[in-house]
Amino acid sequence: MGLKPGFWHGRRVLVTGHTGFKGGWLSLWLQALGARVHGYALPATSAPSLWRVAGLDAAVPGELGDLRDRVRLEAAIAGFRPEIVLHLAAQSLVRESYRDPASTYEVNVGGTVNLLEGVRRCDSVRAVVVVSSDKCYENREWAWPYREQDALGGHDPYSSSKACVELLCASWRASFLAEHGVGLATARAGNVIGGGDWSPERLVPDVLHSWQAGQPVILRNPGATRPWQHVLEPLHGYLLLAQALVEGTPEAACAWNFGPDSADVTTVATVVAKLASRWPGDGARWDVDAAPAPHEARLLALDSARARAQLRWSPRWSLDQAIAHTMAWYLAWREGKDMLAFTSAQIAAYQEAA
Repeated sequence: MGLKPGFWHGRRVLVTGHTGFKGGWLSLWLQALGARVHGYALPATSAPSLWRVAGLDAAVPGELGDLRDRVRLEAAIAGFRPEIVLHLAAQSLVRESYRDPASTYEVNVGGTVNLLEGVRRCDSVRAVVVVSSDKCYENREWAWPYREQDALGGHDPYSSSKACVELLCASWRASFLAEHGVGLATARAGNVIGGGDWSPERLVPDVLHSWQAGQPVILRNPGATRPWQHVLEPLHGYLLLAQALVEGTPEAACAWNFGPDSADVTTVATVVAKLASRWPGDGARWDVDAAPAPHEARLLALDSARARAQLRWSPRWSLDQAIAHTMAWYLAWREGKDMLAFTSAQIAAYQEAA
């Protein structure tokens, strides 16, 4: 399947979380495809941020609002009357979920309920993609990748909240949306990297911040194995999935994995070494944090056979290519380049890599 020429042109698309890392990339890509994008999100939480560095605050229309504000969120949906809703807004940090578990559930679970209730009351919506996480699975630390039908779970509050989101989406799909012709799917992706991510307690931002300051980065769990991919990989999957939902493909309204090839499921230490090989000059060093840390899974991988077979989705950039594009983005930013143009050029390069 691929992104069909002209499909997105003029489509009204609501993107929640448009001020965030993934949401910013997605909003810009949708605009390049000709979509009419409207965002709903809190202000960008990091400084700097992709939202401001690439000038997306001026380029992408939208409004600032909290998912927990049901009245405002429903008004935003009703006012814009989208055909497609891409729900990315969330509390997305594992360690933050330990510090404030109640807020994590209020945003991720309660916020998604508010969104789906707004969708239920808006007759223009035809497709909804709710972005979940690979951490929604009951992680048994086994060697083979998880499939969409495997058990949901979650040791930490963040992971558990994403499992809850999967369950509530299945309920709203069966109880309310399917009978009104609204396709609802959930999308589970692994660890994403790319330019413009300055979120705290994420690997690439932590690495580059430390090296920029001439300090070694402190790694909490260098042996942890994760499915690494460039941010454009799962975003491509979300677009294909929304496309299938709008076209009425009945089997599209379910859960989907979007993970990298098995060769790119690797350790934190390996990713840091690859980043170090592209860091200019000296100072690319790292140490291991010996202090006790909250529980995080050591082994996690996804089986994306369903997306490959039914959506014809597959990764386009290897991990080495993803790291090269990520490092190129940050170095361009350091050099003062036009980051809106640079980000757009990377999206175009990804599209041409088919």
